[in-house]
Amino acid sequence: MLRADSLTLRYPHAGSALPVLQNFSLQVRPMDIIALLGPSGVGKSSLLRVLAGLQHAESGEVHVEGERLRGPHPALGFVFQDPSLLPWLNLRDNVGFGMDFKHQPNLDAQTRQSRIDQALREVGLTDAQTRYPGELSGGMAQRTALARTLVREPRLLLLDEPFSALDEVTRAQMQDLVLSIARAHKTAVVMVTHDIDEALRMANRIILLGGKPGEQIGEWCIELEHPRDDAIDALEATRLDILHTLRRARTQRPTHSTVSLTQ
Repeated sequence: MLRADSLTLRYPHAGSALPVLQNFSLQVRPMDIIALLGPSGVGKSSLLRVLAGLQHAESGEVHVEGERLRGPHPALGFVFQDPSLLPWLNLRDNVGFGMDFKHQPNLDAQTRQSRIDQALREVGLTDAQTRYPGELSGGMAQRTALARTLVREPRLLLLDEPFSALDEVTRAQMQDLVLSIARAHKTAVVMVTHDIDEALRMANRIILLGGKPGEQIGEWCIELEHPRDDAIDALEATRLDILHTLRRARTQRPTHSTVSLTQ
């Protein structure tokens, strides 16, 4: 589905380029749900933008379905941390916004409206489609942003901490919605988060970034079925392992390891 090879990211700093993330590689298979986990400043959001074709890496390459990525790709859908809805458009028009961008397929009017209807149904906003962004709760705004991505029928969803500003109950509802959509459409998901519990609740692969400059310092494969509310003990052991790996990374260069957790 997607392959990233030896990516290095740098930020401008004091007239030079400061390495933030180095030698990062990733393979995303169909129906993968991957959480990119790590502390603030390790380059997670920048990495996700590189995977989406919205930013260029200092070095390395990204391929989508065998094609080298050189910009936005119709197979990729991106959901930002901020919903970024246009206040002068109602909810329905916000969902349809961007369907005519040049990297999107050319759709006739009937197909376009059918896709918008389907996306609204999937996120449960059909009855609110005439409202404007100022009338929406935080959860409704994020569901609108998700529908705006789903309407393009991506095969890989890229999520940049889109639930971080939501309350705990709404956040759990949004997590369940993404899992349901991924399962129904057989869509792969790569999500950035700094929340270990969110990663454990959603992902079948957790990739931990750490160090300075950042790099992959651990990977956990979790094959427990969703929902995982009855797997607290098993997930707590993994949670502690992730925390210990992060602490070791602060004092030494850890040996990369992969851990598999099954039922």
